[in-house]
Amino acid sequence: MAQRRACVLLLGCILGGWSAFAAAQADPLQETIALVDAGHFKEAQAYIDRALAEPQLPVAKRDALAFQHERMRRILLDFTLSADEVKARVRKQIPDLSDTEFARWDAQGLFEHQTIDGRTLYFKRSPGNLFRLSAEAVRRRKVQTPITDGPNETLNDYHRAVVREALVSGKASVLPQTVRVTQTVTVKADAVPAGETVRAWIPYPRAIPGQQQAIRLIDSTPSDAQVAPEAALQRTVYLEAKAQPHQPTRFAITYEVTLYAQYHRIDPAKVQAAKITPELAPYIAERAPHIVFTDAMRAFSKRVVGDEKNPYRIAQKLFAAVDKIPWAGAREYSTISNISDYTLHAGHGDCGEQTLLLMTLLRLNGIPTRWQSGWIFSAGDYNNIHDWGQLYLEPYGWVPVDVTFGQLHPGPGDDPALRWFYLGGLDAYRIAFNDDYSQAFVPSKTFVRSETVDSQRGEVEWRGGNLYFDQWDYDFAWKIVSAAHGGGER
Repeated sequence: MAQRRACVLLLGCILGGWSAFAAAQADPLQETIALVDAGHFKEAQAYIDRALAEPQLPVAKRDALAFQHERMRRILLDFTLSADEVKARVRKQIPDLSDTEFARWDAQGLFEHQTIDGRTLYFKRSPGNLFRLSAEAVRRRKVQTPITDGPNETLNDYHRAVVREALVSGKASVLPQTVRVTQTVTVKADAVPAGETVRAWIPYPRAIPGQQQAIRLIDSTPSDAQVAPEAALQRTVYLEAKAQPHQPTRFAITYEVTLYAQYHRIDPAKVQAAKITPELAPYIAERAPHIVFTDAMRAFSKRVVGDEKNPYRIAQKLFAAVDKIPWAGAREYSTISNISDYTLHAGHGDCGEQTLLLMTLLRLNGIPTRWQSGWIFSAGDYNNIHDWGQLYLEPYGWVPVDVTFGQLHPGPGDDPALRWFYLGGLDAYRIAFNDDYSQAFVPSKTFVRSETVDSQRGEVEWRGGNLYFDQWDYDFAWKIVSAAHGGGER
């Protein structure tokens, strides 16, 4: 056991640098995290049990260690497939997939997996993710079903209209539209004993001048909703209801909000290094566990940035580099010990993973960045949870950045600046619930959240504990009430 622990700590040294290695030696929590990350769950659990038996262990450390037990449970909910089960699912689309071909793709990292206590388990979304990650696999499909993204991930007339209106009006915020939204959380029947109080938090937008304004709560179920103050950076509406026998417990809110598209025409020659004031200082700092300037992060940054000094040109280089990382469906964020480092090495990432990686790289280069996330929708039937961010450029101030939507591709006759629309611009088909990540709710949650980083789907608990995502469902329904003419999404 001691030899295995030494190997795990050495692995931590290689991936995270000597500082992480030293911390793991001195800190039982860091050692436990390293054991879980390495797939030594039984050993991690034994270590947790020994640490929790220490009567002098601080409460915060006790809670953090207890969460590592929960993290292992959540990992096993995400990693559920054997190699044979992955092959069987892929063969529904590639009937003649051979074992040799599977092994080659597996060795290339195209099927996310972990070895947990000697068993190799595959991420439940890895069969579908294959076709996001491999052009070869796409060509091998029996039926060529197109992979569809959101309508605004491709350059369209709406982007052109936003840029045109911004340049003509001289305003950065244009083409407002008002949308009415109903969000629901439905707890499954008998997930909570009858008569017990179920507590729910549903995400809710905060007013951001020039981005989203005129927020109005119209209705809620139950009716006695408690709206968190504007200062809550992960804002929610709090609701309570009694669980009824053999019946689901439904929570819902309906609200209206006016959203603005944004576009800042950035002149690189005017961009200067920002003076780091006390207000900006937190936004260039490391913030463990998900924003850490590891040796690997520094090396990647150096390769991409080179000798560039202009902050906007640095941002363009890093934006383009992270944009090249293919999107793939992600495991739950609460199971990942360092999201930016994970994304750097995984070879894929979803919107939040890509955003945290870009934020880390920008901060490493002295460019202030901060988080935003919420829900995106369309004039049609598309909607999804989504994460993006902001960066601070002198003299322009805070401007949006969405590295997942990435670089657009102007056609003949288009303004070439449209390529960088999402590095300084934003569409009005999104609602931000969060202006930071991993922030406390108001009122506070008693138990650890299902989503410890983001807040988009909701959260639920009762006095017996947190209710995880497999115990309830969520929904987002919307209607555009009024909109300025924007040329449409296509």
